[in-house]
Amino acid sequence: MQYTIRKVPTLPSVTEAWGGGAWGEAETLCVEHFWPLEQPHEPKTAVRMVHDGECIAVMFRVEDQYVVARGTQYQDRTHKDSCAEFFIEPVAGKGYLNFEFNCGGVLLLTYIEDATRTEDGFEQYTHVPAEVVECMQVHTSLVAPIDPEITAPTTWTLSYTIPKRIFETYVGELPTLDGMEMRGNVYKCADESSHPHWGYWADIGEELNFHQPDRFASIVLEG
Repeated sequence: MQYTIRKVPTLPSVTEAWGGGAWGEAETLCVEHFWPLEQPHEPKTAVRMVHDGECIAVMFRVEDQYVVARGTQYQDRTHKDSCAEFFIEPVAGKGYLNFEFNCGGVLLLTYIEDATRTEDGFEQYTHVPAEVVECMQVHTSLVAPIDPEITAPTTWTLSYTIPKRIFETYVGELPTLDGMEMRGNVYKCADESSHPHWGYWADIGEELNFHQPDRFASIVLEG
């Protein structure tokens, strides 16, 4: 599998609509697989990404239901909420970052060098400090907290930017994003909603484990 992040002269605003501005030039990636294979709730999840050589812009559009967002602070455990996730390994063999946003725009972010599971989480990982992500722009159509759930069908969007300086904090200098081939995966989950589900783009196999960098798919940044 492969996804191409189109290059655009100017990044779209994170507040623009799904098809607005440069978002309309992006390829659409769909989260179409769920674990296990049949879920009572499989929200239709689509993602668009573009870049300008210095920054990646990401937008999720989720046709959801049973929407919840209890996390309100940076590094809260957002995967328990209605959550959209983008895992990306910028440079092969140098670890990956897991951008896990709940539908209210609250982020959990870790730099993981060894995803072997331990009682504390992973064999080798670092919680990304808040000052590293201050350069990101984030916009959501919903606001956390959301509790109790929104039980009616609800379409929500999440958009954000990832400046390459975030990658550089952990993998070293990147002169440009142009032409880079990264690896990653995209997920939709809600571990502690009334209708928990786990969706993914690239295959995760028979085990429910999103942290499998050996199963990440190719993500090419157009030059």
